[in-house]
Amino acid sequence: MTTDVLTSPPDVVTDPIVLERWDEDHHSADPLGFRDYVPPAAEDESVRTALVSLASREAVWIDCAFARQGGTMGSVAGDRIVQAFDRATDRGLPVVQTVSSGGARLQEGMVSLVQMARAASAAARHAEAGLMTAAYLHSPCTGGVFASWASLADVRAAEPGATIGFGGPRVVAQVTGQFPPPTSHRAESALEHGLVDAVVPVEGRWEWLASAVGAATACPLVPPGGRAHQPDRSTVPADPYELLVRCRSHARPSGLEWAAWLTDSWVELRGADPSFRAGLATVSGQRVVVVAMDRFGGRDGAQHPTPDAFRLAQRALTLADRLRLPVLTLIDTPGADPSPASEAAGIAGEIARTLLAMARLRSPSVGLVVGEGGSGGAIALAHSDRLLMTEGAVFSVIGPEAGAAILYRDAERAPELTRDLRMTAADLQHIGVVDAVVAEDVAAVRRAVVGALATAVPGQRDQRIDAVTARSTTRTVTPTN
Repeated sequence: MTTDVLTSPPDVVTDPIVLERWDEDHHSADPLGFRDYVPPAAEDESVRTALVSLASREAVWIDCAFARQGGTMGSVAGDRIVQAFDRATDRGLPVVQTVSSGGARLQEGMVSLVQMARAASAAARHAEAGLMTAAYLHSPCTGGVFASWASLADVRAAEPGATIGFGGPRVVAQVTGQFPPPTSHRAESALEHGLVDAVVPVEGRWEWLASAVGAATACPLVPPGGRAHQPDRSTVPADPYELLVRCRSHARPSGLEWAAWLTDSWVELRGADPSFRAGLATVSGQRVVVVAMDRFGGRDGAQHPTPDAFRLAQRALTLADRLRLPVLTLIDTPGADPSPASEAAGIAGEIARTLLAMARLRSPSVGLVVGEGGSGGAIALAHSDRLLMTEGAVFSVIGPEAGAAILYRDAERAPELTRDLRMTAADLQHIGVVDAVVAEDVAAVRRAVVGALATAVPGQRDQRIDAVTARSTTRTVTPTN
């Protein structure tokens, strides 16, 4: 066993222990006979692979470095990537990637381009085995490497200021006639748009990679400054409309605060809409996937989730299903965004696909309503095997103002409709929609969540709502002659 490390970009200090080096005798045969192309020696190839010990846990490392052949992917690089994924699949190991690349190796033509598809197929086999991949993107990371296996990683972080994009700036200028603006093709822009999950300084990349694949404990979730830091201990109003108004208060914590209180570590799954947050987290030592609604993630403290929010939820739920990790959802929203922009972007379809992702989960799921459960936007994350509510939360078929406008053509009758809709936690437990009501105390809620995660069985979600439906329907018996 060796104790040296693979070579990454020259300014990077690497620290996994290499247990086995792979494919060091593999080199290109110059498939096109390309003029003036001198195939690199095996040791100078862009991609190197190895079995490593990362935070005392074995993993497969794929290292693609721009310092070697511009990080380009030719036949040898493709072979090494494919074999690394397949070895990881055979051994049941996660894959960690450090990537900087200029894309396909032009001197190998289509032989290079098909490596994108080969690498994607190998990544698919690894994913279908229920195994995880994490990537750290150095600068630059472009072209066919970024548009195949690097972007297929379950979680992705990038070096600050890194150039990241499908087409590098020179390609963009050639195709469009102008260079992209300075804010484009940067790690920070990719983070803003949910294309990477974190921007991490180079010196912290291995800690992040280890946390991402579960080999180490990640940092805790910390809500933005100025947010509520304690549960709402005020008296729960007896009047349902007063309770609804209380749920909407800026002084109350939203799903993000509850996620911070209930989890011990957090690796962000980034989305483009801050009204949903998702992460790979731990709850009392158990790894879970968390999706938290954050009503304060936008402009006015009443953020309506857009299609981007539900797409993030689907990504998180799909990952949880593949890794067989339990799911915790935290619900607090006035309802999905009904604006023309969201309609044009398919808000209804994204809600439906989120419900479908919850329905398909093969791992247990627990939902916790911590504030306002608003209509279809909320039920998308509440279709869980166990559904809990804090005693000060509400859940309704529609926002009472919109409901009053529909039923009475008068939104001023919202308080009246609120009382008729039976939206309090106690009402919903009585109906059977909710399994349990919990006091708004962090310790009590944590106990309830841990207990629900331990006892939830996939499929209970359907049994609960089938029973609610059965109790709410009758059949007319027609006499037979």
